[in-house]
Amino acid sequence: MKKIILILSAVMIVFGLSGFKLLQDKDKKAILFVNFGTTFKDNRAITIDALKQKIADTYQGYDVKLAFTSRQVIRTIFKNEGIRIDTPEEALSKLKKDGYGTVIVQSTHIINGVEAEYLKDEVEDMKDDFHVIKLGDPLLTHVEDYKNTIKALKSQIETLKSDEAVVLIGHGTHHPITSTYAMMDYMLEADGFKNVYIGTVEGYPTYDNVVAKLKNNNIKKVTLMPLMFVAGDHAHNDIASDEDDSWKTMLKKEGLQVNTYIHGLGENKEIQKLFIEHIQHAIDKKEVDMKRKKAGYALDS
Repeated sequence: MKKIILILSAVMIVFGLSGFKLLQDKDKKAILFVNFGTTFKDNRAITIDALKQKIADTYQGYDVKLAFTSRQVIRTIFKNEGIRIDTPEEALSKLKKDGYGTVIVQSTHIINGVEAEYLKDEVEDMKDDFHVIKLGDPLLTHVEDYKNTIKALKSQIETLKSDEAVVLIGHGTHHPITSTYAMMDYMLEADGFKNVYIGTVEGYPTYDNVVAKLKNNNIKKVTLMPLMFVAGDHAHNDIASDEDDSWKTMLKKEGLQVNTYIHGLGENKEIQKLFIEHIQHAIDKKEVDMKRKKAGYALDS
């Protein structure tokens, strides 16, 4: 009897340490498609829903699930539309419960900021619950991502006269990764977009930074474009509204002629392709154990 109890105890310990991984079917695969979310239903359809469908068409061996990170957006959609969208944590828990063994998580985050870090932590917390779980990169991660994004933006930006400019406005962040926007600004100029500038609603470069550039370059006409996956609240209210504190209104007060192009990056077919490529990269990449790798370096020295 004592021997049986010991065997059962050992089985329970192994089962517990594996995070119930033994129950997961490695060949049962899912892609968890994560977005901040938006309450703008029409914009959601042509960005989030459109890319979700493209992911499903591209990866027919995977079930595609949706999650939003904004709890406020989730609550508002449920209240107004009766649709309950999961958070990433809820979606991953359901995938575990349903026996999925392979999960690829891909967000539509533009930068590797606070939202992306939080998602990374959520995925890390559940790494022992699946045979394979991998996280795709935000849009602007590697140098090639910037180059490819700039190529994709060319379809939105017409040839500009010397006194015309386009200002791409991101959400912005107080996280150190705000340097992403400055790098994008630098690379746009290096690629020949001399009158295309980057600004942010909440971060750096600021509105004042952009105005200074416009004045220094004698710009008379400006087109504002959101550097955001969805043209939602920020795009409509902070950029394009007639309120006193919107970019459009403030730039008009500076004496500039202002046009707006209120379309999220998610509507751009080339941007959609880049997110598909990030999913494929996540599927193909091999995880590197840096502790073991560095230990190997120490042995070689």
